[in-house]
Amino acid sequence: MNPDILITFLRRLFHIRRTKRSFESPRYLLKWLLISTLIGLVAGVGAIAFYAAIHFSTDFFLGRLVGYLPPNPAGEGTGTVVMPFWSAVRPWLLPLITGAGGLVAGIIVFNLAPEAEGHGTDAAIGAFHQGKSIRARIPLVKLVASAITIGTGGSAGREGPAAQISAGFGSILANILRLDVQDRRIALATGIGAGIGAIFRAPLGGAILAAEILYKNDLEVEAIIPALIASIVGYSVFGSWSGWNPIFATNSNLAFTSPPQLLYYVVLGILCGGVGLLYARGFYGITHLFHRLRLPNWLKPGIGGLLVGLIGLVLPQALGMGYGWVQVSMGGPGLLGIPLWVILLLPFVKILTTGLSIGSGGSGGIFGPGMVIGGMLGALVWRLCYHVLPGLPPTPAPFVIVGMMALFGGIAHAPLAVMLMVAEMTGNLSMLAPAMIAVGIASILVGKASIYTSQVDTRADSPAHRLQMSFPLLSTLAVRQAMAALTVQFTCEQTVAEAEQQLAKHIESGAPVIDERGNLQGVVTLADIQRVPLAEREERQVKDVLHRDPVVISPDDTLDEALEALTSQRVSWAPVVDAEAVGSGQHVIGTLSAASIIRLYRQTLAKDSRRMRGLVEGTVMLETTIKAGMRLANVPLREAQLPAESLVVSIRRHDELLFPRGSMVILPGDVVTFLINPRGEERLQQYLAESSPENVEVAALD
Repeated sequence: MNPDILITFLRRLFHIRRTKRSFESPRYLLKWLLISTLIGLVAGVGAIAFYAAIHFSTDFFLGRLVGYLPPNPAGEGTGTVVMPFWSAVRPWLLPLITGAGGLVAGIIVFNLAPEAEGHGTDAAIGAFHQGKSIRARIPLVKLVASAITIGTGGSAGREGPAAQISAGFGSILANILRLDVQDRRIALATGIGAGIGAIFRAPLGGAILAAEILYKNDLEVEAIIPALIASIVGYSVFGSWSGWNPIFATNSNLAFTSPPQLLYYVVLGILCGGVGLLYARGFYGITHLFHRLRLPNWLKPGIGGLLVGLIGLVLPQALGMGYGWVQVSMGGPGLLGIPLWVILLLPFVKILTTGLSIGSGGSGGIFGPGMVIGGMLGALVWRLCYHVLPGLPPTPAPFVIVGMMALFGGIAHAPLAVMLMVAEMTGNLSMLAPAMIAVGIASILVGKASIYTSQVDTRADSPAHRLQMSFPLLSTLAVRQAMAALTVQFTCEQTVAEAEQQLAKHIESGAPVIDERGNLQGVVTLADIQRVPLAEREERQVKDVLHRDPVVISPDDTLDEALEALTSQRVSWAPVVDAEAVGSGQHVIGTLSAASIIRLYRQTLAKDSRRMRGLVEGTVMLETTIKAGMRLANVPLREAQLPAESLVVSIRRHDELLFPRGSMVILPGDVVTFLINPRGEERLQQYLAESSPENVEVAALD
């Protein structure tokens, strides 16, 4: 195959018109199948690298230097051997190791990528809402700094860095493919789900998390299918290397079989809601304390790490990720072998050590510690009630599993995703019924508080959807209706002085640069010209000052998407190029400015026909009142000679709904609803206004 043909095909594939932007479109599905597969592959490889880095770091710093290794969950392959901390070779070295780990992580983060500070999931959520790209260096910086933080005993999870690694690649890939703003956001969200789904071996939960974790009370529905594809690919890559067992091992006959036990899960839900609030407020309280310290930022994680090490001398269960202690607590003998005072303190000390490790500026996730806190809280409830209250499960595993779901599902505002993830991580779906009760109660108690500060309430509150939600009419209008014909255009060989004269003559701030076939070469603005010294403008050519990678817009884009593209790039206008040639031979057919968008918006509001999005994708509905003197008045439908793209779908006469027939005569006062292709709307408006334009006023239907 000719490489040029393949390149042209791929470019067109990744720039599908908005009217065809639906997963019912095979081309759109193929596009995201390719993008999601690439993101999933990187998520899987990134999860392998991060997992290996954590274990190498832990074995070296805690294992070889201190002589102590925390227990691992059964699915990690090394069993759940509990090593007494004070039997370690050099336990006194622990504070120095955790302090040094925090210091090294702080130096790496604050010198190479300060935005990699803290927990990566929140940063990825913020990038989604703000439409920002993630810098290429951040995933690598996050991987190294987080592996050092966790490996030296810092209390942090591995999901945040895993999410930021794959979300960063999704952002980079979107930039390479020059996807539009909304597709870039979807690629980033897809990366979040793929990274978390891979490293937790929970592909379904990770995919749902990509859509759920962005909002407190909403879902990013468009992200679900791409995230499902990427998450299963990432899981397959990671599973091929690490194995397919769930992270936690549970009893195969574990099941919910006693409805009276729901009362215990109600109590557990209340406790998880309260401790979840304590987790969020405690974590950010510690974060604010460190922010107020008048010390270099790179030094603060070292102080936090030192304090974590001192706490670890007394309570080593609060070190590291803590998944091994959750595994130990799922078995009755294992939990009963832990001193009661440790079980009582651990959920609250884990909040403290997580705040010191990450809130100080260290690098790691807060998802994992949140689930450990919830799991140990469930273990505490079982331990206190065992042999005291009747009807308790014979093992603590059900309370541990439901506690993990309820605490973090509530405070993260991701109840569905967290329930599915924990079910996949434990290989047990039987506890979903009581978990629904506990998670629901915890979510109610949490209210609007969240562990993720970048979350917004709904899509209407996100910059990603603010234009669409605030100006719904814009989503029914197409760029071709608002664009202006080319009044000024340059060639590469023109002098800068000639270009300046043309802009001054037509009072324009800039114009596209085209070749002899009308294809876009770039744009030149008045500001570009003014940067050229006055004496050189007669000699310098336009090709020396043009922007070769400008924002371009398709005539079939909707105006809300076009306005977002303009505002996100901070430009006031952009060339409109042939929709079927985007990315290859971009033929310029006009220009679009923010002013022309607002002008059309106001004109549409001021008219008397009511306009709304059609029931069929790529159509709109136009509703107008027929007045005497209009071309359609007193004419049978079959003789009306309506534009070919329009269809009369209903007629309302004196509150009676009539279904149109060819012989039906349209009378003045009838309210007629048309279904019209956006390209033919202008012709229909002209048709309706032909005999007396002053009688046709159009207003928008929300």
